[in-house]
Amino acid sequence: MPDVIGKLWEAGVVPVISISDVDKAVPLAKALLAGGLPCAEVTFRTAEGEESIRRIAAEVPEVLLGAGTVLSVAQVDKALAAGAKFIVSPGLNPKVVSHCLASNVAVTPGCMTPTDMEAAMELGLKVVKFFPAEQAGGTAFIKAMGGPYRELRFIPTGGINPANLGNYLSLRNVFACGGSWMVKKELLDAGDFIEITRLCREAVQIVADTRTSGKKGV
Repeated sequence: MPDVIGKLWEAGVVPVISISDVDKAVPLAKALLAGGLPCAEVTFRTAEGEESIRRIAAEVPEVLLGAGTVLSVAQVDKALAAGAKFIVSPGLNPKVVSHCLASNVAVTPGCMTPTDMEAAMELGLKVVKFFPAEQAGGTAFIKAMGGPYRELRFIPTGGINPANLGNYLSLRNVFACGGSWMVKKELLDAGDFIEITRLCREAVQIVADTRTSGKKGV
């Protein structure tokens, strides 16, 4: 489990993907790899999510796959059977988190309030999703949470883009960021994997530049 979380930190950005055409799943995964992002969160928002995970896991095993928008224990089991290596949920469901931890599976539930954060810490988590990031207060809110919850790290997701990615990553308590701008629906629908690769490379460069600068917020 720690190795999975560590790989998310190494990537710095986790593409959040909603796939409605399973035939695009494997080419998409290859485009992510070509762009330097060997990880992805494939959401269960579509009926094709589970099969997409299964195909990518079988044909592009170099990509560290997570299942997103997981809302129940049953969905956890389906995602793991398909080949997911980590679980992401929009909110903190104690049953989902406990099931993942009992199965030794990395899980990052969504947290938006101090109550959520304390519940996550009580369950033994050190890295959580902050969702929806921009709508919930963005970098200012995350900075404020760094005071009382100094050991907790966040993966902000929701409204992240190339313009604000560096601002989030420069914060001491931001572990990585989730984003969908490099895998937008229109790009997937058009099969524009060249552009997806370009956007991934751009994101990777922002991560590298931010971390090289060494600037960390409170």
